[in-house]
Amino acid sequence: MDVRAVAAAAQAAARELATLPGERKNAALRAMADGLVAAERAILEANARDLAAARAAAAPAAETAREEGYTAAFLDRLTLNPKRVAGMAAGLRQIADLPDPVGEVTGMWPRPNGLTVGRMRVPLGVIGIIYESRPGVTADTAGLCLKSGNAVILRGGREALGSNAAIARVLREAAAGAGIPGGWLGFVDDPDRARVKELLSLHDLIDLIIPRGGPDLVRTVRETSQIPVIAHDKGLCHTYVDASADPATAEAIAFNAKVERPGVCNAMETLLVHEAVAPRFLPEMAARLRAAGVEVRGCPATRRLVPEAAPVTEADWDTEYLDLVLSVRVVASFEEAVAHIARHGSGLAEAIVTRDHACAMRFLREVDAGAVFVNASTRFTDGGEFGMGAEMGISTQKLHARGPMGLPELTCQKFIVFGDGHVRASTS
Repeated sequence: MDVRAVAAAAQAAARELATLPGERKNAALRAMADGLVAAERAILEANARDLAAARAAAAPAAETAREEGYTAAFLDRLTLNPKRVAGMAAGLRQIADLPDPVGEVTGMWPRPNGLTVGRMRVPLGVIGIIYESRPGVTADTAGLCLKSGNAVILRGGREALGSNAAIARVLREAAAGAGIPGGWLGFVDDPDRARVKELLSLHDLIDLIIPRGGPDLVRTVRETSQIPVIAHDKGLCHTYVDASADPATAEAIAFNAKVERPGVCNAMETLLVHEAVAPRFLPEMAARLRAAGVEVRGCPATRRLVPEAAPVTEADWDTEYLDLVLSVRVVASFEEAVAHIARHGSGLAEAIVTRDHACAMRFLREVDAGAVFVNASTRFTDGGEFGMGAEMGISTQKLHARGPMGLPELTCQKFIVFGDGHVRASTS
């Protein structure tokens, strides 16, 4: 496959996309949503073939499956069903309903010399997305890029090649029927990893790379890319149950954060509990978690209250399980909880459960993460849940974008200057 030709076509399309009226982009997004619903059967059949191949690869032995990455969480991320296809379509319709960021003037100010200076949002250009296992990313990222006036090149994992190809085909055809220029959605259908390296070298054609996947993928992209990278890194999310927390509220939030969908980056991996509330909270919390199939690993103080818990290791605090496994630590103070998060958190999302307003505000100020929650589950860390329609990923870095990335994060700003025959006087 000629990856450079795909990128060149995307760059040509990006120039036209940047000036398309919002009404045409919205019509295309709604057509793409309708296309996904109409093609549900074909998409699910392609996904079933991908799942069968993944399960066959995982079949020889559980240990081999884990080494290859074919865990229960992996298979969950790979799986599509009617509800998830409908969710992809709903996400595209939500994007269509959002304000168009392209052309937005974010500020204007006069200068003493009579010039008026301002800033305007413009598309980034061509965005490359390298991702693993989750076919829904294909629709989400394509929709966000189209609405923000960017062309996109998608390179999913080989395990989801059939699913991604089926979705991309539907999106391209629907967009073409709505008058979107060809080439705007490039899809790398060659599973050879050499194509990724080639993609990452095209700094003259691609403006941004976003990797979404495991630590190995993100590290490889960061080390190899000649193009700026915004990383969707691992999620080591904590929930801290403060001394003033209502135990029932804390139990509901922590259970949801761990159990509702453990194989995603915004699931809780470590539960921190203040020693003042631990005797009332932890035994019942642990029993509920065990009933849901969660393996609890605890510090010595946790194990005194929950003898059935396995001993936690130092490595556990830095492990993204993406599974029904939870590390638990009893802390002596708010400060100890915040220090633990600072040392072990990945910067994706952190939560506190408390009835103390001052403590909540301290947590918001002192905890360094893309999303910080008070009395709510970290599972809400999601572009759709934040009203963004969908997301390009969740940035765990700080330059340009942080947290769930929506439409504004897919633009940059240029200065616009109004004059009236102004010329700059010589300063010599």
